[in-house]
Amino acid sequence: MTAPDPLSFTVRPLDPLADAPLVHRWVTHPKSGFWQMSDFDLGQVEAAYSAITAHPHHHAFIGETESGDPVFLMESYDPAQVELVGLYDALPGDAGMHFLVAPADKPVHGFTRAVITAVLRKLFDDPAIRRVVVEPDVRNTAVHALNAYAGFEISGRIRTPEKEAYLSFCTREAFENSAAMADRPAVGR
Repeated sequence: MTAPDPLSFTVRPLDPLADAPLVHRWVTHPKSGFWQMSDFDLGQVEAAYSAITAHPHHHAFIGETESGDPVFLMESYDPAQVELVGLYDALPGDAGMHFLVAPADKPVHGFTRAVITAVLRKLFDDPAIRRVVVEPDVRNTAVHALNAYAGFEISGRIRTPEKEAYLSFCTREAFENSAAMADRPAVGR
């Protein structure tokens, strides 16, 4: 099986009650340790995503394949209002982002690259977004390589309440010139 075209994913708002069992399986999976919910029970996941979806500056989405299979979780937020308040000087047009690929029984080479490309395309579809901000744990070397592939540059280290993180930015131009965009299929360009 080959990785899907990033243009083939659809993204829908997360329903905190209906999607909680699915998201609970994903965030408590051993490979999802950096998501920081590995010890959450179903009720805690439901409560966390109910709070996110009710927040005016924080949003959660489920990414699905063309056949409707849910395969990733995406969060976007205004870093001037939540998550990174006081940790850096947010600019107009900044959007914070988190994403988690569903654990797979049979990993597909390039799948996570297709997901991050789809997530960034979704964010940059909004003309008001000029720059995407992420704050991955400094120990998460796999995501640092993935972020570089998508056009992110590390600005420096920050300390959040949960972790030591690399504050990283991806401008619209950096994404358009990234390996992620160079690798995407010619269809839809």
